[in-house]
Formats: sequence, structure tokens, C-alpha cells
Amino acid sequence: MTLKQLVYFLAVADTGRFVQAAAEVRIAQPTLSRQVQALEDDLGETLFTRGRDHVTLTAAGETLLPLARRIVADVETARLEIAELAGLRRGRLRVGATPSLCVGVLADVLAVFHVSYPGISLQVREGGSQDLVADLEDGQLDLALVIHQQDRGGVAGRAGGVPRSGSAGLAGAGGRETAGAQLGVGTGAPAAGGAPLRLTPVLREELVAISAAGGRSGLDEALGDHAGIVEIARHPLVVNRPGYELREVVLSACAAAGVTPRIAVEGGEMDAVLRMVEAGLGVAIVPSLVLAGRPGLRPTRLDGSGWTHRTIALAHRTDVAPTRAADAFRETLLAVLARTSRTGGLPPGVRFIHP
Repeated sequence: MTLKQLVYFLAVADTGRFVQAAAEVRIAQPTLSRQVQALEDDLGETLFTRGRDHVTLTAAGETLLPLARRIVADVETARLEIAELAGLRRGRLRVGATPSLCVGVLADVLAVFHVSYPGISLQVREGGSQDLVADLEDGQLDLALVIHQQDRGGVAGRAGGVPRSGSAGLAGAGGRETAGAQLGVGTGAPAAGGAPLRLTPVLREELVAISAAGGRSGLDEALGDHAGIVEIARHPLVVNRPGYELREVVLSACAAAGVTPRIAVEGGEMDAVLRMVEAGLGVAIVPSLVLAGRPGLRPTRLDGSGWTHRTIALAHRTDVAPTRAADAFRETLLAVLARTSRTGGLPPGVRFIHP
């Protein structure tokens, strides 16, 4: 098995056609076909079911796919690490963050980072915590700012309550950085289908219920300054799409209280959820961080414990050494957050918790 064979395999898997894959990797189609065949011979399994106009992965191909992606990504990371030895004058940093962090904290940190390291190419991926953890485990991200619901017993797989082998937990209640222990594997060694992660807690934020301001909510009874999950569940809810840790938190809180939520709209990204609430379609539970610059939304503090607050953590894989750019970003993130906290610049309901 060679690296080139894995690259060719991924090209065919992504395009579904040998001719198109050959064009992407810039080799002749017969050469690519021979290399894929050699890989199949080496593994003793057929990787593709070949049709007249399209190919599909076999069960063996599906098994190899995530492993091949990780290997190729790790090799690219190794190349970039060597290039970065020239003092971070060039390189790449791939950072993932939840939507609420992308529009606030992350933008400020990246601005400072870019001034210090203008030669580093920045790639930002926005998504729910579950999706970001999966991308991190698969080698598609260097770092990710994800939600860790500390009071719910760890990241629980994809940082959102849905178990995924090989994901990290956050031990201890003191907010200190801890090695990412596998669920059920205390040593943190990789489990099937995932990679061990390390989490560095950085922020603690409050969740709030929101409704449309100015009497536009369309609710039978307006939410007051405080409300519990039972009261909130009496109103139509707007919830994020699957993949958002927040969605799991809200639904779990309803289940724990023995109430069935009345979902008016589901499936949106964070910006869409906020706009739908502003339009009076229902209420939603969101982090207080997203309310800046939203006068059309009325916040209501949540009654309850545990689920009404959550921890934001910086996550990275422990089985791959972080790049110099990733280390520099981590230092920049902590310095910017510490300075912002000292000067009172953090949004209401958000506090810096790194020691």
C-alpha cells in the first residue's frame, strides 16, 4: 500500500468515476486504474463495484475510506509542519467553531492572529459541535471550538450527547485542561472509528430563551424575565438541525421534565433560528453570546440547573502533534480571551474560565 494509491482511491471514491478521478490527480486513467487494482490486490478485497458509467464503494471500500482520509490528512499535516519551521512565515490553519462563536469571539481572535502571522492561510469551518468533532477526528480540522456540556457527563461522543467511539470526555469539574479520555477507555487510546481528543475549557456561557420583541411573538402568553422548561415547552419551539449540541440539550431537558415540545420549525442554522424567532414563529433556546446586535429578540433567563449553562472548549487530537500554527492560535486565543475578560468586554452571561 502506498500513499499515492490511497490518494487515487479517495479521488475515485469522491468522484464516482475513474476518468474524472484521473483528471483530478493529473495522471492517465489507465495508470490510476492499475494503481487502484494494485491496492485491491494488496488488501485482498475489491474496493469498488464498477458500473458502466459510475462506481460505488463496496463494504471494504467503506471501511477503508475514513482511514485513508485520515492518513492523507496526516501526511499533509506533516508536510505543512516542516514548512512552518521557517518561523510561521507560511502554512495553514484549519479551525472549526459553532456559529455563535464565529460571529463573535473567533473573529476577534483571528484578527489578532492574522496580524501576528500574516503568512498563515486561515480556513474556518462553521457547524454544530457534533459535526466539528467528527471533522476533527477525521483529520479535516486542526482545532475546533466545541460545546462541552460538563454537567451531562462528558462530550458523549460528538460533543453533543450522541455516542461516537473514540471521542473525548472532560474529566473533573475544575475547568482545567484534561486529556481526552475515551468513553469507557480511561487511557485515552483510540477506539474503533475515532481519535482521542484533548479539551481545553475556555469559556462558560449561559443559555437563554428568546422570543420576538415588541409584541410580535404571536404567543398566547408572553415569556417573563424567568421561565422553566415546562413553561417554555408550552410555546411553539424553533430548533436547530441535527448536529447541533444545543438541539440535544433542549430536547433532553424537555424529556427530563416529562414534557413533549411543540416544534414549529426545525432544521435551521443559528442565524436562521434567530430570524425565525424575530418573525414570531416561536421561541428558541440559544446561547446569550448570539444576542449582541439583535434588538428584535427578547431574552428570558432559564430556571433550572446543569443544562442552563455550558462550557466552550478548544479541542484537538492527541494522536497527532499539533502544528506550530495550531499552538500559536491556542496561545493567541487564550491571550485575547483573558484580556477581553479583564477589560469587561465579554458579552453578558459569558465568562473566561481557563486557569
